[in-house]
Amino acid sequence: MSRFRLYPTSGQEALLAEHCRHARFVWNLGLEQRLMWRRERGPTPGYHGQAAQLTEARRAEPWLAAGSQTVQQQALRDLDRAWTNFFAGTHGRPTWRRRGQHEGFRIVGPQASRFRQDNRRRSSVLIPKVGWVALRQTRELPVAKSYRITCDRSGRWHIAFAAVPDPISGPGTGDVVGIDRGVTVAAALSTGELTSPNGLRPKESERLHRLQRRFARAQRGSNRREAVRLCIARIKARHADRRKDWIEKTTTDLARRFDVIHVENLNVKAMTRSARGTAAAPGRNVRQKAGLNRGILAAGWGLLLARLEHKAPGRVVKTNPAYTSLTCNACGHCATDNCKSQAVFRCCACGHQANADVNAARNIAEGKTAVGRTVAARGDRAKSARSAKREPQLATSSRDRQ
Repeated sequence: MSRFRLYPTSGQEALLAEHCRHARFVWNLGLEQRLMWRRERGPTPGYHGQAAQLTEARRAEPWLAAGSQTVQQQALRDLDRAWTNFFAGTHGRPTWRRRGQHEGFRIVGPQASRFRQDNRRRSSVLIPKVGWVALRQTRELPVAKSYRITCDRSGRWHIAFAAVPDPISGPGTGDVVGIDRGVTVAAALSTGELTSPNGLRPKESERLHRLQRRFARAQRGSNRREAVRLCIARIKARHADRRKDWIEKTTTDLARRFDVIHVENLNVKAMTRSARGTAAAPGRNVRQKAGLNRGILAAGWGLLLARLEHKAPGRVVKTNPAYTSLTCNACGHCATDNCKSQAVFRCCACGHQANADVNAARNIAEGKTAVGRTVAARGDRAKSARSAKREPQLATSSRDRQ
């Protein structure tokens, strides 16, 4: 999906926000109607029934009729599609849209192709009941039948086209690379390269912490609290932009340089799940686990793999990550004592020494795991499928204990 930055005027920004409110209201009202289903009451109305009710509501409510019918009907179409995906088992249950979090609407059909070229760097899109809104054209506009306009928490407007970009062709040399994803080093390549996204600068981090303390002291609902929230959102958006920029450049470079890309098969969603637990069964080390979750999310593990699969379809291989961090790439010996620290790997058997992340990346590229090798895992071998980021302890011989 291609996304561009919009630059609406203050008047256009108010109209866009009104479209977002209408779309959110129609979505939530339609969702509430769907959730009222009971076996004894019979079926609730689908899209066509709700669209007819929307027409009646627009006649009765002038504030709703002042908005775009295209935007409001498309919100009902999106809701119907969300329920279809839920019953198909491919997506989760549709949820409520909240102000400040789900600010956006979609345009589909002939109205989605109304563009004009203003100059070499700027173009404009004709949005219903808003007019021509300028956008920054950083690359060629794709041919799409729909687009979605969103506003993030920092107040920036974007337009995203529903167009699948062309995949990047490989070099054709048969080169293979392995990628080890980590927290300290976001991506370590089997070639020895270490790369990570740029985070916040020290002064930016200090200002963020100061603003967060000020936000905690501000009165709820006050203008001061909203102003501080907007400042915090802008700093976090800057951090997210740097991470996404690093991911786009890194994945494009990998797709152009290598024909086969091996990546650890990690369940990032499960790994970043909160350890808070419940009131009856509270979790342990909750703050430490929260810090690890923030590190994983800041490294962009999930988006890195997703963009690789988009740019190099059919050339990304997911490898079992079990014991790749503990296995020596030179001799294949696997032991917990091999990994001295996060960055140092020294084999106890052959003395091979390398960067721990690079050693793991080379094992991933070659598909090497410790299952059936020098040292077996403690207990059932089915445990070997666990993530390398939570390596189980390996059994050691009496000679190793001495």
